Amino acid sequence: MSPIVLPHTIHGSGPHRVIALHGWFGDRTSYAPLLDYADGERFTYVAVDQRGYGDAQHLQGDYTTAEVAGDVLATADQLGWDTFSLIGHSMGGKVAQHVLALAPERVRSLVGISPVPASGTGFDEGQWAFFGSAVDDPAVRRAIISRTTGDRLPAAWLDAMVRYSQTCSTREAFSAYLKDWAGTDFHPQVKDSPVPALAVAGAHDPELSADVMRATWMTWFPNSTLHVLPDAGHYGMDETPLALLAAVEGFLTGADTPARN
Repeated sequence: MSPIVLPHTIHGSGPHRVIALHGWFGDRTSYAPLLDYADGERFTYVAVDQRGYGDAQHLQGDYTTAEVAGDVLATADQLGWDTFSLIGHSMGGKVAQHVLALAPERVRSLVGISPVPASGTGFDEGQWAFFGSAVDDPAVRRAIISRTTGDRLPAAWLDAMVRYSQTCSTREAFSAYLKDWAGTDFHPQVKDSPVPALAVAGAHDPELSADVMRATWMTWFPNSTLHVLPDAGHYGMDETPLALLAAVEGFLTGADTPARN
C-alpha cells in the first residue's frame, strides 16, 4: 500500500526534530509520561500512531515495520522535515531502524528504548506459540508484561496495561505486527551505519536486556552508546519516565549536529 501520513501529536517547537514510535502493547500516548516534561524549547517531538493503533485503528495495511517506516517518512514530508531523530520503544525500535535502512541520509540520531533488534527475536517454536496466543488471551498479555518487568510491579498496573493494550489496537494489526517484528531480519541494511545511536535497556527486562543490546545494536552501530536503567524493565516510559527522559535528551543534545532543512 502507498505510504500515508500517520495521526500524530506534536510537543514543543525546538530546532531538533524527533519522531517517537510506540511498541506492540501501546500507541502514541505511551510517550505522554515523557512528553509532559520534555524540553520543548530545544526539541520538537512528534509521536505517531502506527496503522491499526490509536487514532489509526481504521487504517488498513500490511502491518509491517517496512510499511510503517514508509509512513513515517511520509509524515516527515508532510511536516516539512528533511532530517530528524528517531525514538522507538520495543517494536517501535525496529521501525526506527527500518526508517534508517530506507533513508539513512535523513536520520540525525537513533534512540531505542528496549528496542527489538533489526534481526528479529529468534523465537523458538514454543515462544512463537506463547506470544501468538497473546492476540486473544489477556492473561498471556499480562504474563508477558509481568515477565519483561521482572515480575515485580503492582497487579493493578499490570491489569491496566492489559486493558490499554486491548483497546489501543485492532486484533488484525496486533497479530500481523508480531510476525514482522519478531520474525523479519534486515540488519545487513543498517549494519555499520555511522548514525549516533543510543540503546536504553531496563535492568529488569530479561528479553531485550543489556546483553542483547551488546550483541546486536552495539555491534551494528559503531557510534553507539548503551544506557541501563537500574530501576526499570521493558516499560521505562511508565516505570522511570524522568530518568529515561534525562538519558534520551542528554544523548540527543550530545549527538546534536546542525540540521539540514
